[in-house]
Amino acid sequence: MYLSTIIETVSAWAAQEPKIYALAIGLIGAAIISAVINIGAMAVVWLERKFLGDIQARFGPNRVGSRWGLLQLGADAIKLFTKEDSIPRGADKPVYVWAPIIASITTMLVAAAIPFGALRIDGKDYPLVVANMDISAFYVEAALSIMTIAVFMAGFSSNNKYSMLGAFRGIARMIAYEVPMGVCVIAVALMAHSLNLVEIVESQTLWYAFAQPLGFIVFTIALVTDLGRIPFDQSEAEEEIIAGYTTEYGGIRWGLLYFQEYINMLLGSILLVLLFLGGWNGPSIPVITVLSPMVWFLMKVLIVLIFLIWVRGSLVRFRIDQVTDLGWKWMLPLSLVNLAWAAFVGLYFA
Repeated sequence: MYLSTIIETVSAWAAQEPKIYALAIGLIGAAIISAVINIGAMAVVWLERKFLGDIQARFGPNRVGSRWGLLQLGADAIKLFTKEDSIPRGADKPVYVWAPIIASITTMLVAAAIPFGALRIDGKDYPLVVANMDISAFYVEAALSIMTIAVFMAGFSSNNKYSMLGAFRGIARMIAYEVPMGVCVIAVALMAHSLNLVEIVESQTLWYAFAQPLGFIVFTIALVTDLGRIPFDQSEAEEEIIAGYTTEYGGIRWGLLYFQEYINMLLGSILLVLLFLGGWNGPSIPVITVLSPMVWFLMKVLIVLIFLIWVRGSLVRFRIDQVTDLGWKWMLPLSLVNLAWAAFVGLYFA
């Protein structure tokens, strides 16, 4: 009751002062989103270390912060912040410096349009999203593609041939799979009759993972590849004892590029849940009715994250030619077949 009154009051104020309201919501939303995705990514790093330790029958982080190693990320951050900040001789300094910043900005642009669950108040779900855009699904795809620019900047500016090769391999992989990913998003939009991620979630009386099983499989494989996760981690080859396009980076700059991989992993898992697994849809849970959508949403995201970590701990890295062949010769045609199916079903049930 009190929450409904607060919402009505805020809505009335927004109607009277739309510009001030938009600015306030933007600043507050940016601060909250930054905190959420950074804390969430730290949790993902810890989860991967512990889960891979279990998969490989070895100890995960267990020294800093009790036997669970909960403070290990803090210790790593202190180490990276206090390392010497060096730039390779002959590097293109402005481009070298800006590459990690562009990567960080990209993740923030993506996070701004992604719903992070919802709250259920008086039987109605209120999505937690900063920018609820009509074309948020396409916006997210477009923003994710900016990451290729950061990858190229890092490899090109480092004055290292291995870094450049790693950047080229990474870009070839990302382009080969972002196309079928985009086609799968279009297929979902056809069934949902909307490009708004919130409306896509609300339209899933039947999860699109069941309505479009082929699209779900193609999107999942494309997502793993676009994230650069094993078995599609081709930034460095098996015989190269390097780190791909981040070879010449150290200290906090390397930490930013490394951390962006886990932020992208978190955002990619959320996007998969929103598009194919019903988002925050689920029955109300007694006692915590208001938080029911958040519980369902976080459970689904956690399952996807564990799946991604499980795949990394179970498979070996493919060659770059195998990855690009799979993307262009199999994933793209299959995504087009799924698009035709979605168009038929979407028009039939329109």
